[in-house]
Amino acid sequence: MLAHILGRLGQALVVMLVMSALVFVGVYAIGNPIDVLIGPDVSQDIRLDTIARYGLDQPLYVQYFTFLGRILQGDFGRSFVFGMPVLDLILSRLPATLELTLAAVVGAALIGIPAGIYAGYRPDGLAAKAIMTVSILGFSVPTFWIGLVLIMAFAVELQWLPAGGRGATVSVFGVEWSFLTANGLSHLLLPACNLAFFKLALMTRLARAGTREAMLSDTVKFARAAGLSEWTVLRRHVLRLIAIPLVTVFGLEFASTLAFAVVTETIFSWPGIGKLIIDSITSLDRPVMVAYLMLVSFVFIMINFLVDLAYVGLDPRLRRAGSR
Repeated sequence: MLAHILGRLGQALVVMLVMSALVFVGVYAIGNPIDVLIGPDVSQDIRLDTIARYGLDQPLYVQYFTFLGRILQGDFGRSFVFGMPVLDLILSRLPATLELTLAAVVGAALIGIPAGIYAGYRPDGLAAKAIMTVSILGFSVPTFWIGLVLIMAFAVELQWLPAGGRGATVSVFGVEWSFLTANGLSHLLLPACNLAFFKLALMTRLARAGTREAMLSDTVKFARAAGLSEWTVLRRHVLRLIAIPLVTVFGLEFASTLAFAVVTETIFSWPGIGKLIIDSITSLDRPVMVAYLMLVSFVFIMINFLVDLAYVGLDPRLRRAGSR
C-alpha cells in the first residue's frame, strides 16, 4: 500500500512538472507580455528596462527555470490588473467557487444516485421513465440556456430569488461563506441548481446502468435466495457493487466543476475563480492565468489520487492484493 501511494505521488510530480512546462510555453513564451505591462507610447529606454526587470531578455530555458523556482516557493507573481500577489487573489476567490461546487455536486449525488437506483430497480415504472426523461434533458440542454431560464423564471417573473451576486456572508476562521446566511443561501440556490443539472443527469444514468447490471449478478441472486429484504439487498449489495464507478465520477465531476464553473459564475455574477479567469483572459493578466492552470492541474491530480485510495477502501480484492 505504501509503495502504491509513493508511486502515485511520483507520477503526480512528473505530471505537474510537464504541466508547468506546457503552461510556461503556452502563456509566457508565446507572445510578448511587455505589451500588456507598458503602453505603446513609452520610450525605448523604459521598454528595455522593463524587459530586463522581468527577465525577458534571458534565454528561454533560463526564464523557465526561474519561473519554476518561483512556483516551488509559492510565488506566482503579481497580477497585472489587481496589483496584488496572484496566490492571495485566487485564495480570496476560491471559497466562493468551492462553496458553489460542493452545493452542486453533493446535491446532484444525493438526488441523482437514489433516483438512478430506483430507475434501475423499477425500470418499467412511470416514475422511472420520468426520471430518465429528466436525465436526457440534463444532457441535451446547454448550461447557459438553463441558467438564463432560471433567471427569467425565478428572478424576473416570480421574483423569488436574486438573479446574481453572492449575497451576505459569514466569516468562519477568516473564510467567507454565504450558505450560512438566509440571504447568501438564496443567492446560492439558482447557480447551484444550474451547475448541478448536468451532474444530476450523469449520476442518475450511471446509477441506473449500474443497478440494472447488479440486479442480474450472482451476488444479488444469492442474497435474495437467502431471504434478505429488498431494501437490504439494495443497500448492502447493489450500492456496494456500483460504488466504485460512482466514486470515480463524483471525484472527476467535483474536480471539473471546481475548475470549469466559468459559464455559471459568469451568468450569475458569482465572484469565484471561474469569473476571475474570464476577466484575466480578457485583460491578458498572465500571472493569474498561469496560477489558475497550475491550480486546475493540482486539483485533478489530487482528486485522482484520493479516488485511488477510495478504491482500496471500497474493494476488498484490492486490499488483499496490497497485503500480499
